Amino acid sequence: MSNFSRRSFLDYTLKAATGFAGASMLGRLGEMQAFAAGGSNYKALVCVFLNGGNDGHNTIVPMATAQQNYAQYATARQTMAISQGQLLPVAVGADSYGLHPSLVEVQNLYNQGKVAMLANVGSLVTPITRQQFLAKSAPIPDSLFSHSNQANQWQAGRGDDFATTGWGGRAADLMQSMNAPSQFPMVLATGEGGLYSVGAATAPSIVPPGGALGLNSTSLTSRTTAFQQLIAFDSGVQLMQASNQITQRGANDSLLLKNALNSATPVQTVFPGSQLGQQLKQVASVMSVRGSLGMNRQIFFVSIGGFDTHGSQLPIQAALLQDVSQCLAAFYQATIELGIEEAVTTFTNSEFGRTLQSSSGGGTDHAWGGHQIILGGAVKPGLYGTFPTLALAGPDDANNRGTLIPTTSVEQYGATLAKWFGVPAASMASVFPTVGNFASQDLGFML
Repeated sequence: MSNFSRRSFLDYTLKAATGFAGASMLGRLGEMQAFAAGGSNYKALVCVFLNGGNDGHNTIVPMATAQQNYAQYATARQTMAISQGQLLPVAVGADSYGLHPSLVEVQNLYNQGKVAMLANVGSLVTPITRQQFLAKSAPIPDSLFSHSNQANQWQAGRGDDFATTGWGGRAADLMQSMNAPSQFPMVLATGEGGLYSVGAATAPSIVPPGGALGLNSTSLTSRTTAFQQLIAFDSGVQLMQASNQITQRGANDSLLLKNALNSATPVQTVFPGSQLGQQLKQVASVMSVRGSLGMNRQIFFVSIGGFDTHGSQLPIQAALLQDVSQCLAAFYQATIELGIEEAVTTFTNSEFGRTLQSSSGGGTDHAWGGHQIILGGAVKPGLYGTFPTLALAGPDDANNRGTLIPTTSVEQYGATLAKWFGVPAASMASVFPTVGNFASQDLGFML
């Protein structure tokens, strides 16, 4: 369980099976009724998690800006810098930045006004400076530089190791009535759901490309009957019964989805055949039957691995970002096909950025802050947040290797998306408990 601790899994399993936290949900009844009365316009959030720690420094590069320039980047990066002539220029007001050469489709979408970039975002407890970090005079996130811990903190929307729910799940807890009386879950993951998808009263449906549990085969009826009998068996073991109930729910979700898809026109957009492409194709397929499933709000979690580039980073990242760019473009085209391009916002996450300074073997090491991409018809193009100073041992470096301290928190990033999704400011602390530690809860990149 790489991004989800055993403790969290057991806690989630028992909560999901027994309806734990129902009392707290009753306390939100009036709030959820207000949501229901507010209308049924469709909106969806799609989190694309780049597992391993994407190198943001080569994803978005300063070329000619008021505060930064390419020369500073090249000096800090040495052998890892991408030549200025290879970068794909994007204008940010009077400034200019360069996207990685593999992000051709993302550049095109940016020029169409459909992409925003968020600079130097990461897990934080409170804002912190280099001086405070070195003096240990301000709190820092738990387990910095650990893949699993930092992934959990990104998905939880808080800078410690104690969360048992994620911010996508908590947003779904708050807004379930938007989909009433639908029996289909608000949150879906196309693989390992991670902590992001789990709420106190929300459990995700896992819907991998091609369908779940083999229930799309020609022997559907007999296999389903046998399967239902198996998981209905009462073993008398609480944890086993809890697991069976989760599995039962997953089977029911699969059947609901299969029946809806069988009566719908398939999505015509052509997706890349990669793992990420097929995950996003599955997401688009589920969105295509949102009406028959009774969905007014949906949250999706997809992921791609391989970004832990301790060696041979330049060719590895180039191939990975090309896949990401092509898949994001295909997915955006599918939302146009479905007529929901302004109702769907897709955004990248990654557990941390990477060091400015290279390591032996042409790679980089685990760092802290990184840059992210947001895509959709409701996005305001531009670069948001505060771009860091790209200097070893500079004012934004936590050490002397270019481990850049985030200037924007995961909570601020998520709260901006959650506000667009419909979470009111008065309820934001129930989704992001520590967001009040930061000056702004809206970074301005959404219409």
